[in-house]
Amino acid sequence: MAIIRTGSAQWSGGIKDGKGAISTESGALSAYPYGFASRFENQKGSNPEELLGAAHAACFTMALSLILGEAGLTATDLQTSAKVSLEKKEAGYEITAVDLTLVGTVPGATPEQFAELAAKAKANCPLSKVIRAAISLDASLKG
Repeated sequence: MAIIRTGSAQWSGGIKDGKGAISTESGALSAYPYGFASRFENQKGSNPEELLGAAHAACFTMALSLILGEAGLTATDLQTSAKVSLEKKEAGYEITAVDLTLVGTVPGATPEQFAELAAKAKANCPLSKVIRAAISLDASLKG
């Protein structure tokens, strides 16, 4: 049985002067503003790329927690950021890369083991599987 989650967007107006709102089923975002300026001109508001980055970071970090547990390890802290690159190409804009940066504190893990398990999480996280862009990972172990 599939687990279904819903996000939605509303838009009115033209591409540059229009305004939109993003909402999530959970209510974490409720009519949160987004538009051309917040996507392409670093103005206040959200954009699809930062939402994708947050979702990918969350998915990857949860996958890593599972994989660490399977290896008999438990993280005391995992901090992941995802930098999503949006580039203008001949056929329009496309997401060309996602750069994950991970810093973790995992008692009993070696740096080599941590890197190996993080790479496994990157490859197997459901969002990594759906994104066709190049996905890099920089993982470092604290402590």
